[in-house]
Amino acid sequence: MKEIEVLDAVVATLTVGGTLLYPTDTIWGIGCDAANADAVEKIYALKQRDHSKSMLILCSDIAMVERFVGLVSGRVGELLCASARPTTVIMPLQNHLLADNLAAADGTIGVRIPRMDFCQRMLRLFGRPVVSTSANLSGRPSPASYAEIDEELKKQVDFCVPSEYEEKTAGQSSRIVKLLSDGSVAVIRE
Repeated sequence: MKEIEVLDAVVATLTVGGTLLYPTDTIWGIGCDAANADAVEKIYALKQRDHSKSMLILCSDIAMVERFVGLVSGRVGELLCASARPTTVIMPLQNHLLADNLAAADGTIGVRIPRMDFCQRMLRLFGRPVVSTSANLSGRPSPASYAEIDEELKKQVDFCVPSEYEEKTAGQSSRIVKLLSDGSVAVIRE
């Protein structure tokens, strides 16, 4: 499939509330429309994940983060856009455009701006944030490659991006930092 055909299928899947398996700049992820509560619920069920464990979202740029999540300080913008490696920032959810079942109990959400061209094109074409959670059942190791993803999981998503996009993934989860109420940043996962 040509990339434009894949992207069209991805956007069509997201638009109707479907789930997808797709490569990111870190590892393969399971995703859906981050503004669709029913789609988010499908991912919790698919991963057999407890609702107390929130999932992160991918945004195309700072403008999308500010529209769907809230204002971005200079420090957060720097972490999202200029870190040496992919970095997820956990920040307060100020806007109410995302699915209600997506934010953590403390009212925060993890946000990452991927550098990978495929993800950027997907996010720009779709125009909204996409959920990004590792392509594994809850409690199991995150797969470092497409080949390590459970075959049943591949069958359960509504659309699976072809495996040839794998060469563009890093095979390693993102660094996670949390914006604290005093404006400082705590490293959650290096």
